[in-house]
Amino acid sequence: MPNFDALRQEFLRTSEAFRLLHQEHHECEERLTQIAQRTLPSQEDEAEEKRLKIHKLALKDRMEEMMRGQQNRVAV
Repeated sequence: MPNFDALRQEFLRTSEAFRLLHQEHHECEERLTQIAQRTLPSQEDEAEEKRLKIHKLALKDRMEEMMRGQQNRVAV
């Protein structure tokens, strides 16, 4: 059974859907970094930060669900 890092790399090579989720996750991370670097974030920034964190977590959950599904198919 491959580990999650190897499986993630395989999905990045073979799954367009996974690559899109991964790219969106990365874009959320970049935006969160930009917000965190501000000295005085606005209320809008804080609201966006909260929304992005929730969305980023949902993306991660979807990617992990895809990988778990593949692991379960391989294990059977």
